[in-house]
Amino acid sequence: MNRRILNSLLALAAGAFGSASAASSATSEHIAAQGFELAVTVDDLSVHGSLPQGSSWRAIGQSYIATLKAHGVPQAWGFVNAKRIAEQPASEAVLDDWRRAGYPLGNHTYSHLALSQAPSLPAWIDDARAGEPPIAARMAGMDWRMLRFPFLDGGAERARHDGAAAWLKAQGYRIADVSISFDDWAYTETYARCLAKGDGAAIAGMKASYLQRVDAAIARTRALSQRVYGRMVPQVLLTHLGAWSAATLPDVLARLDAAGARYVTLEQAQADAAYREPSPRAGTGMLMERRAQDLGIDLGGVPTVPPAGDLDALCR
Repeated sequence: MNRRILNSLLALAAGAFGSASAASSATSEHIAAQGFELAVTVDDLSVHGSLPQGSSWRAIGQSYIATLKAHGVPQAWGFVNAKRIAEQPASEAVLDDWRRAGYPLGNHTYSHLALSQAPSLPAWIDDARAGEPPIAARMAGMDWRMLRFPFLDGGAERARHDGAAAWLKAQGYRIADVSISFDDWAYTETYARCLAKGDGAAIAGMKASYLQRVDAAIARTRALSQRVYGRMVPQVLLTHLGAWSAATLPDVLARLDAAGARYVTLEQAQADAAYREPSPRAGTGMLMERRAQDLGIDLGGVPTVPPAGDLDALCR
C-alpha cells in the first residue's frame, strides 16, 4: 500500500470535514437538529464495477437489501442497465431478489449511455427502449416508467435535452432526480484491488476517509438546502449496487439515521415543490446545485466536501 497517498487522503478529508463541521455548527440549533425526508435510489443493477474474488452479484444485492430493510427503508428504486444481464447472466437474480423485497425497478438505459455522448438522440432513445423488457416483465401491473439519466447527463445541448424530455414525457416516464450523493462509485475499483491484495489497512483507511466525506456531504446538504430554498427539502440519495457500496452502506445509513433522516418513497420526496421547479436542464446534475445555477444564487460559505483523493494509486 502507498502510505503517503493514504495519509494524504485522510488529511484531506479531516481538514475539509473540520471546515464543514465548523460551518454547520454556525447554523441555528433548530436547523442543525432538524430531521429531513430522504428517498434512497440505487443505480447500475445488476452489476456495478468489478466483482471481488469470492463474491457474487447476488450476494452483493442481498447484502444491500438486508441493510435497507434493517434501517426501515420503505422503498428503493433500482435503476437497471440491462446490458449487464446479457454480459453476466447470473447477475439477473439480483433483479428478482429486488422485486421479492418489494422494491421497484426503473430504467437506466440498456448500456448506461450518456445522452450527450450518444451518436444521436434517436440512438439514445433506442438504448433507453432496449433497457425496458427485463424491467417491464418484473413490474407487471405497476408503473415502472421511472428513468435516471446515466451520469446524470440530461443533454449538454438544449435541443437534445428537450428532445429526450419530450420523448420521455410521451412515453409516460418520470425522471428520478438526485440531491445528495457520496460518490460511492469512485471507490469501487480500488476496493476490489485492495481486497485482492488482502490490504486491510488500505481498506480501513479508505473507509475512514469515505465516512468523513459522508459526514461533510450531509453538512453541505443541510446548508445548501437552506441557502437555495430557505428550508430543508426532501432529499434523494444516489448510490450504486457495487461491492464497496454494499460494504459501507450500514455505516452510511447509520450516519443518515443520526442526522435525522426519515426514509420515504421517491414519489413522496419528488412531490415536494422543489422537484417541480422548471429548469432548462431538468434531470441534469444535482438538484440543488442546478437550482442555484439557474437562479444565480451565490453558494459562497456553504460547506464543501473534500475530494476523494488519488484512489487510483492505492493497492497497485
